[in-house]
Amino acid sequence: MCANADKNVVIVPDKDADGLSAGAILRHTLVLLGLAKERIHVHLLSKGNTVHSEDERSQISAHNPAYVFVVDQGSRSGPPLIDEEHTGLIIDHHFATARDFPKRSEHVTACGSPPVATSALLTYEICRPLHDDLASTCDWLCITGTHGDLGTTLKWEPPFPDMKATFKKYSKKLLNDVVSLINAPRRTATYDVKSAWDALCETTEPASVLKNARLLSARAEVNAEVERCTHAAPKFSSDGKVAVFRISSQAQVHPVIATRWAGHLQSKALEMVLVANEGYLPEKVNFSCRVPRCARSRDPPVDIIQNLRAYASLPEPGFIDGDENFKDEEKLPLLERLGDDFARGHVQASGGIVAVDEFEELMRLMEVGVKTAKKENDSPSKSKTKAIDPKQKNTLMGYFNKQ
Repeated sequence: MCANADKNVVIVPDKDADGLSAGAILRHTLVLLGLAKERIHVHLLSKGNTVHSEDERSQISAHNPAYVFVVDQGSRSGPPLIDEEHTGLIIDHHFATARDFPKRSEHVTACGSPPVATSALLTYEICRPLHDDLASTCDWLCITGTHGDLGTTLKWEPPFPDMKATFKKYSKKLLNDVVSLINAPRRTATYDVKSAWDALCETTEPASVLKNARLLSARAEVNAEVERCTHAAPKFSSDGKVAVFRISSQAQVHPVIATRWAGHLQSKALEMVLVANEGYLPEKVNFSCRVPRCARSRDPPVDIIQNLRAYASLPEPGFIDGDENFKDEEKLPLLERLGDDFARGHVQASGGIVAVDEFEELMRLMEVGVKTAKKENDSPSKSKTKAIDPKQKNTLMGYFNKQ
């Protein structure tokens, strides 16, 4: 057993409330089981990197771990987590097939078992039977991580565990405020994930997190950046299914803005809200997609991952098979050139990190901003705004035009 081996352990959690809470649950569990804190190391990935980046693999190896836990990082095939002999465990809930895991690793995933448990909830359920004090120590971390991914209005009903006792100890508002603060540092331009990790690992009381000056400062910084960027006006794909917002920020605010507009935009055709951030990583476009509220009850359900892949599989406009004027690489569908960082995550909350040229090609394939008389009738249009009371001054377009 890991805790009894008295060997080095490396935990590699994702940067958000779910991943950090799951990693903290693992750390608290190992400590409760008697493993010395000096044996437990955390490795927080650098901005824009994945666990498969050679630099990250080298840094993990430097701890000489016998055990490596990768939590909530998304699942994909690849080489072993490190080259040296080790035991690797992937705990995740993002969409994945049976082949989408590193070599020589074991995995536990919830992606195929709806309602899908978050990584924090999955880790909590794995660890809870291992020690009598685990539930009372880590129950709030389980809720923090789960609310971070599934929303703060989640109803804890079967098959999810009964958390009534936890909500008697800690108010829902308290735990939801913790979610907000823990998510803030990784969204800042400085990508200060460590401050959020330390805040979770150095306490067993969620109230202490609310007094953390660094987290409070980070949240204020992120809120100001969201407000600066959120007034970008959308352009729509020619089929009316995708609303595209383009921003430029060194902060990771694109998922927040996507979630915000997914709750406001409405159209019979709309299936995806896509927010593209051209300032987050050099020469890259980071984008986040969400299913708008108006499309969440559609039958069949909207699948963002499949939608993105379908658009990326279309031929480039003007391409004719066999035309020698096109270079060989341009004959390949865009999907084959986008790489492993495209269309990752969940079917209702996906996105990607792609090169600028490939992203512009994706926009052309979607025909973003292209309007035809027929297609305008299927997408949000000016004709629909004419029905608004002319005395109403607080309009959507007025909001976009705010300075």
